[in-house]
Amino acid sequence: MWKNKLMLSIAINVVAAVFYLHADAYDPDPLQDFCVAVNDSNAAVFVNGRICKDPETVTADDFFHSGRLNRPGNITSPFGTKVTMVFINQLPGVNTLGVATARIDFAPGGVNPPHLHPRASEILVVLKGTLYAGFVTSNPSNPIDKNRLFAKILKPGDVFVFPKGLIHFQYNIGKSSAVALVGFNSQNPGVVTVSKAVFGSDPPVEPDALAKGFQLDVEVVRYLQSLPWTGNN
Repeated sequence: MWKNKLMLSIAINVVAAVFYLHADAYDPDPLQDFCVAVNDSNAAVFVNGRICKDPETVTADDFFHSGRLNRPGNITSPFGTKVTMVFINQLPGVNTLGVATARIDFAPGGVNPPHLHPRASEILVVLKGTLYAGFVTSNPSNPIDKNRLFAKILKPGDVFVFPKGLIHFQYNIGKSSAVALVGFNSQNPGVVTVSKAVFGSDPPVEPDALAKGFQLDVEVVRYLQSLPWTGNN
């Protein structure tokens, strides 16, 4: 029991640290106490973020999201993972605050495939299981030098940080399920799953361009483009 309480305490403190850093977040700093988001999908004007709800109609529920992160996610993806997000769409009170969080459930052998967040850095704490996690640097100045991989095997209580915009992954190398909690310094970090973006775009990228870019046979590229690619968000 005390181990479970310790893991929960570590997770809370890690995510709280991300929230505390919102003043240095990549999202614009708020110009008022809060700006609870409203559904502005039909608005005539688009803004960077979301339109603010009338402060007089704001309630505590606008800053509250109940129950999703204490329950295992329903893993149905081919990757063997489920990401349960609490972004601005789930919690409108984070609008303009530069924070978000998520839970990641891993089946044995499950992977959160190589992806990147264009608008946020990410901090991860393992709550259960054993993960192999890492990120790859941007291209070095010398084009023949290799991109560097920074990776570690993570166990419960371990923390790892993924810098903004860099390709990263998590892979469950254990024989049982795994759980991690992550925090972002953006209300809407965005997700680009590399495989889906490259081979599953609509319309598709010209196969010859990908064949040359990836140094593959063009028929291999066409086969990859024919697969039902999916994101993990």
